Amino acid sequence: MSTDLDVDALLGDAGKHVIACCGSGGVGKTTTAASLALRAAEVHGRRAVVLTIDPAKRLAQSLGMEALDNTPRPVAGVRDGSLDAMMLDMKRTFDEVVASHTSADRAAEIFANPFYQAVSSTFSGTQEYMAMEKLGQLRATGRWDLIVLDTPPSRSALDFLDAPARLARLLDGRVIRLLSASTPGARRSMLSLMGASAAVFTRVFNKVLGGHLLTDVAEFTASLEDTFGGFRKRAEATFRALQDDQTSFLVVAAPEPAAVGEAVYFTRRLTEERMPLDGMILNRLTPVSADLSAERALGAAAQLEEADPEDPVAAVLRTHADLARRRAAEERVAARYAAACPEVPQRWLPSLGVEVVDLEDLRSFGAAAAGVHSELSAERRCPQAVENRTRPDGWPSGRESLSGPRMRGLPVRS
Repeated sequence: MSTDLDVDALLGDAGKHVIACCGSGGVGKTTTAASLALRAAEVHGRRAVVLTIDPAKRLAQSLGMEALDNTPRPVAGVRDGSLDAMMLDMKRTFDEVVASHTSADRAAEIFANPFYQAVSSTFSGTQEYMAMEKLGQLRATGRWDLIVLDTPPSRSALDFLDAPARLARLLDGRVIRLLSASTPGARRSMLSLMGASAAVFTRVFNKVLGGHLLTDVAEFTASLEDTFGGFRKRAEATFRALQDDQTSFLVVAAPEPAAVGEAVYFTRRLTEERMPLDGMILNRLTPVSADLSAERALGAAAQLEEADPEDPVAAVLRTHADLARRRAAEERVAARYAAACPEVPQRWLPSLGVEVVDLEDLRSFGAAAAGVHSELSAERRCPQAVENRTRPDGWPSGRESLSGPRMRGLPVRS
């Protein structure tokens, strides 16, 4: 297991003000972000806020809250420091940006525009752009000394870096300026400067989408022109902020080929863009005792079954062998990342074996990330453990740890 990544050193670094957890979907990114923010507050006394994009209710419940919204809310039960949590609402954030840069009358015009309603709700790249807008808002307040960002779920983790600039180019680019020209004469004048290819594009665009959309775009862009100061400049400023030494990126992955491949690709992209990458966290490894190999477990099971084909301990040993083989396969997949990115510190984390449902679970996850023994009780890891019983002959009932005292004396074939 790789233990090079010093999570506590990162969380306790007063010079780090943003930690962005990045990676493909379904790898435990949200849980990682929340647990790191909690540990930063409780262990290092940070004033932390976690900004998540995940709409799942389970995160709010694990933080002891009914729901998360676009406003940071304090998390009760934090033992030291402070922790607030929020979930990005991209439409509300877009509305806040408009309202903060224009008059109430102009904002009302923009909000009523059908093109704005589409862009602010469903347009590709809006969520990623608004995540960066919200990050900027949180930084500007000075209220928190650490912001932990759970990056938006994307088909590709690279969308997080690309989408803000794509949206900025769309809203600040020459095609939009062409389409937003208020009169056909103005559009013809712009076409003469842009060439025949733009003319063909515009004829098709007008034919397929109709004049109403062009009118909406024209009105929207006219309203925006003196409101935002240019989306492109805002995207560029956001990109520069991500390159700052006060920001740290953590790539999060799971021991699956697609997730590890995405992590490698994202790591290379971060390096190319000179983003401050501090490490990789690999979640959800199969937990298994390292002091009993699959081969030894199968050998011991075979010996026990010779005396009693129904021996439950033999069944436990065979289950252990299956888990050990699965873990070995996962480690082979994980090793691909180390081979491709040997310079990146890593932390490999076994699955907790339970769904994260409260602060104690988040504490256990954060402790594991920091390389500290988890205090998660046996009953939480395996509720059936409270019903374990010892057989009359002194053998375990089938759930005792394979490294327990009754298992150490097992006969094992060489």
